[in-house]
Amino acid sequence: MEAPHQQEPVVQRLRFRYAKRGRLRFTSHRDFSRAFERALRRAQVPIAYSSGFSPHPRVSYANATPTGVASEAEYLEIALNRVADPELVRAGLDRALPIGLDLIEVVEAKTSDFATRLEASLWQLRLPGVSKAEATSAVAELLAQNEVIVERKTKDGVRKMDARAAICTLFLVPDPADDVAIVGEGVESVILNAVVRNGSPSVRPDDLLAALRVVAGLVPTSPALVTRLAQGSLDASGNVADPFGPERD
Repeated sequence: MEAPHQQEPVVQRLRFRYAKRGRLRFTSHRDFSRAFERALRRAQVPIAYSSGFSPHPRVSYANATPTGVASEAEYLEIALNRVADPELVRAGLDRALPIGLDLIEVVEAKTSDFATRLEASLWQLRLPGVSKAEATSAVAELLAQNEVIVERKTKDGVRKMDARAAICTLFLVPDPADDVAIVGEGVESVILNAVVRNGSPSVRPDDLLAALRVVAGLVPTSPALVTRLAQGSLDASGNVADPFGPERD
């Protein structure tokens, strides 16, 4: 059998922060990876390929959001076989991607421990049809628990996990209009922010909603609108730090 063609070596690695916005929040991780590989070809990025009989673009992803969840803090890394200007690569790829899948920021990788920096996520949950008083009570009840077991249906059956153990902070976001946001025609909602550790199994926004339902019977009148605002390491105050920090130094 003929040996596979030897690929050109990797000479540069770029890390990107990207967003899923609007209707594109319903894009699955597989859909995004296909769109991104098409964008690599259209933008003529000098992407490096894996070796072997079936070479693939050297692209790695970290902690993709569930389908239906918007995000301002998704991350990926690409390897290049020629040195390129990071900002020119970002701009070219951004133009080649659909509007709503937006490459926000790029840095040149200087370290090898990036995945370990994504310790936690900051999630924002907008809960339609929930009053401030109901949300305040439910949050207090959840945080008072030592353990809250929730169930998630998977392809392998029902999985149980402790949602409370992963929660670092959970609080109502003050809104200028009496801490209440308006959704649609006269439907009130409240906004919760939650810092949650990225673990295994990962506690997702729907698990947080299940925990609020279990401990306080809190159920929005329509599906919650969820956005991941940040990912990164946890600082001493329980806030999510910028994972690109070491690359900026």
